[in-house]
Amino acid sequence: MKILVKSARIIDNESPYNNKVMDILVENGIIKEIAPVIKTRKPDLEINFENLHVSQGWFDSSITFGEPGFEERETLENGLRTAALSGFTAIALNPGNDPVTDNKGAVTFLKNRAEKQPVTLLPIGTLTRKSEGKDMAELYDMQQAGAVAFGDFKKSVSNPNLLKLALQYSQNFDGLVMSFPQEDRIALNGQVNEHENSTMLGLKGIPALAEELQITRDLYLLEYTGGKLHIPTISTAKSVDIIRDAKERGLDVSCSVAIHNLFFTDEVLEEFDTNAKVLPPLRTKSDVKALIAGVKDGTIDMVTSDHIPMDVEHKKVEFDNALFGTLGLESALGALLQLFSVRTAVKVLTSGKSRFNLADGVIDEGSPANFSFFNPDKEYTFQKEHILSSSKNSLFLGKELKGMVYGILVGEEYLTS
Repeated sequence: MKILVKSARIIDNESPYNNKVMDILVENGIIKEIAPVIKTRKPDLEINFENLHVSQGWFDSSITFGEPGFEERETLENGLRTAALSGFTAIALNPGNDPVTDNKGAVTFLKNRAEKQPVTLLPIGTLTRKSEGKDMAELYDMQQAGAVAFGDFKKSVSNPNLLKLALQYSQNFDGLVMSFPQEDRIALNGQVNEHENSTMLGLKGIPALAEELQITRDLYLLEYTGGKLHIPTISTAKSVDIIRDAKERGLDVSCSVAIHNLFFTDEVLEEFDTNAKVLPPLRTKSDVKALIAGVKDGTIDMVTSDHIPMDVEHKKVEFDNALFGTLGLESALGALLQLFSVRTAVKVLTSGKSRFNLADGVIDEGSPANFSFFNPDKEYTFQKEHILSSSKNSLFLGKELKGMVYGILVGEEYLTS
């Protein structure tokens, strides 16, 4: 099968064609030729859009669907379709389902369900059995079945010895351990950032200390044990400083930040919109400024949509009773391009691949086709019609965004809206 991509600006720092407008010919899933103009007999498919840009396929390190157990929130099929039409060719799937992904059978189920989809699904297994924080899960068996990392979704590891053992044990098979950055005994039943807004609104606060204390503890353990640690979705200025220092000391640590923690502050809570109830919570302007700086200087390794579909029964309720989470896939590019250049946005959408053992896939002749197609200059207001997820709990509704996704090409599989 011949697929011809016409007049696309290539955004790929690893490619010899970076920032050049080129035609790309793909034959049988492999990049056959890249040239300013490619003349060929009528291809099986021609991809030609206004202001077309192409990059390596994007990767999101923190995605949650619902299936199995919460299909009313999102199914695997529609979730993967949403990821594809949002420009992502690979996702790491959190164990936020029921039952949780804590054994090789659960990992195999997810891999099999996604086998024929263009988007690569990389399961994250739990660190502990049933995510209860008591006994270590079957890490090695899950890795052999296809799990790429191990962490209890949105739950901290309260027992430091358990995390120590996990970091030591996982070194035997080069496993990646994840630790959610929140000390629950400090956070208690907090709902939002502990700050003047939480006081004015009468909402229970989660202190920045809860995150920073947990990160500090985890990094001390990492320094003691060795191994690989990933800290998902940091949210405070001091967290950036702590992780920057750890990297300078040579610790093998990576971290991510959720797009909404870069885009919003806790000031949006004045409307009591339950879509703004996220974990970690939205913080202050100074935190957002530090997080953006951390993305730019590379302290923060990757940006995630932290996509969490949530059914209306758990969002259209009083703020205290609402569950945490917002959608993020559909608005990811549009939000990032309001904050960063095209190159930086593409970098943070692809830089997590190596950490999760996913090949980069440079755009060059002879490489497999794995592309995200987009127009970085398209400005629009994000509306309900832009939501592809089964649930509609997006914090970005009504916000001005910049950047429209056209679709993806993986091998010979092309998906566009």
